[in-house]
Amino acid sequence: MKYVLVTGGVVSGLGKGVTASSVGVVLKACGLRVTSIKIDPYLNTDAGTMSPFEHGEVFVLDDGGEVDLDLGNYERFLDVRLTKNNNITTGKIYQSVLEKERKGDYLGKTVQVVPHITDAIKNWIESVAVIPVDGKEGPADVCVIELGGDIESMPFIEALRQLSFSVGPDNFCLIHVSLIPVLGVVGEQKTKPTQHSVRELRALGLTPHLLACRSAQPLLENTKEKLSQFCHVPNQNAHHSILKQLNLLSIAAPPNLQAWTKRAETYDNLKNSVRIAMVGKYVGLADSYLSVVKALLHACIACSLKPSIDWIAASDLEDESAKLTPKDHAAAWETLRNAECVLVPGGFGDRGVGGMILAAKYARENNIPYLGICLGMQISVIEFARSVLGLKRANSNEFDSETPNPVVIFMPEGSRTHMGSTMRLGSRRTLFQTPDCVTSKLYGDYFYIPVDQSGGSYGHKVIIPPFGAAFCPATCRQLVDLRYRNAEYVDERHRHRYEVNPEAIGVLEEAGLKFVGKDETGKRMEVGFLSIRIKLCILELYSLSVVCHVTKLDLKFFCFLRYPQILELPSHPFYVGVQFHPEFKSRPGRPSALFLGLILAATKQLEAYLNTHQNGC
Repeated sequence: MKYVLVTGGVVSGLGKGVTASSVGVVLKACGLRVTSIKIDPYLNTDAGTMSPFEHGEVFVLDDGGEVDLDLGNYERFLDVRLTKNNNITTGKIYQSVLEKERKGDYLGKTVQVVPHITDAIKNWIESVAVIPVDGKEGPADVCVIELGGDIESMPFIEALRQLSFSVGPDNFCLIHVSLIPVLGVVGEQKTKPTQHSVRELRALGLTPHLLACRSAQPLLENTKEKLSQFCHVPNQNAHHSILKQLNLLSIAAPPNLQAWTKRAETYDNLKNSVRIAMVGKYVGLADSYLSVVKALLHACIACSLKPSIDWIAASDLEDESAKLTPKDHAAAWETLRNAECVLVPGGFGDRGVGGMILAAKYARENNIPYLGICLGMQISVIEFARSVLGLKRANSNEFDSETPNPVVIFMPEGSRTHMGSTMRLGSRRTLFQTPDCVTSKLYGDYFYIPVDQSGGSYGHKVIIPPFGAAFCPATCRQLVDLRYRNAEYVDERHRHRYEVNPEAIGVLEEAGLKFVGKDETGKRMEVGFLSIRIKLCILELYSLSVVCHVTKLDLKFFCFLRYPQILELPSHPFYVGVQFHPEFKSRPGRPSALFLGLILAATKQLEAYLNTHQNGC
């Protein structure tokens, strides 16, 4: 295994995550298989309980891991699926060591940072690095490691120093990200902070092989030469230097970055934009909704548009804000009215909920395309129950535990005493209940049948450009009978403690709100048998619908737990709420279906798009 370590110096926030992701992209473009690890030296076990204002968004993985947002960058850049173990924290390391100590695995020895903590770090890195994350068998060629933190990262630095020695110089490359400030008075690029940062790193036993320098202006040649001379790094092509250091020049191909280059050029040449109102709780820090922003970018580029995101603090829309901060209130409503679509993302707590409800109501009543994610879906249900059904006190148990109309309830399997890793987390399957609903159509895919076999079996999915099969190469259409099918299910990632009350579905659907996607059934209660003479019995037990069916003397009862996951308002151009987080699986060149639908609806192209796909080539 080859390792590339990315560290940072001088100041925080220089972009180590983007650098690590970019290095991975270049190595992958050279034909190498790449995996990633992020080291966060905080004592938290994971990022699940951290404030978005302090740490940015919590990214959720397929296995339910709540991790640092940089792992989202890795997944988007490298198109891989990481695991919770790809995010190493001090909390995880110390927890594993203490568990071993309690079991007596250290044979009575004094447990210390060196060697026990450092050994645990090395073992963790080496074991995770060989786990395939790209859907192929066998380990990757290169593992890119990003080291975060400051003084608390010292045990990790020592462990990485030992790792570099044990794997040998041909298997370890260190890239140091640093700042080159430009003094406003003379406009000169200063290298001294980087020199000092490299010197400190060397004192800890790690010597950088490359420098990734951030500056307000492109580095001048004399600046590069000075850095090369005083920091002992080569002044040459980056990918060539990495491959040379890792002794991969003989097996790596020239980097093929045509797809990325085309995406960048396409974005730079875009002229038109679409205005998106983002109504949320944490709009003071854009990183709080980083994956949502990226998903909107992917969808907009697919529609040849630039995203123009208008951030609206949900609390500014509330009536109370009109009294306390009238200017902010007026500006928020003006922004909302000028938007072409509305998006309400996830969140926790009751702050700003009133403003989100008003935003959902405005979008519903004025036929403005609306997408509600997680909390945003629950908000749309609360608003509909209040405005359409007349249940003025309809609410979520999260915001009002005494509400007489709990349209959103606490999940039975959740914990009320522990916050960390007690939600519904990770990839879950949602089954479409209505085959021809908009969401099912958006999640659909093309498949092909060989032309010389009538009714042949389905082949692989065919990746189709966003505006239909007509853009496929002619050779593709000649060789296959290309058809489109609506999705029967979708696998998306969840992160929530509350969801729509199943007991409220009937009355909501009678009023026009349709729940077109529900979770899998029969997983939470096994089949049981009773000896009793009865024909049919329907029991309502809490939120469980138990249907009892008699066969002779044996009563078979099955539990149908169908928790709603997707809602639509058929009378609306695009009014969709989902309990899961589709943004986590959006990729450059392969946008999330729901985000694509939102942008298409905002630009009056959704109907044409769906018709094109339904009609095939």
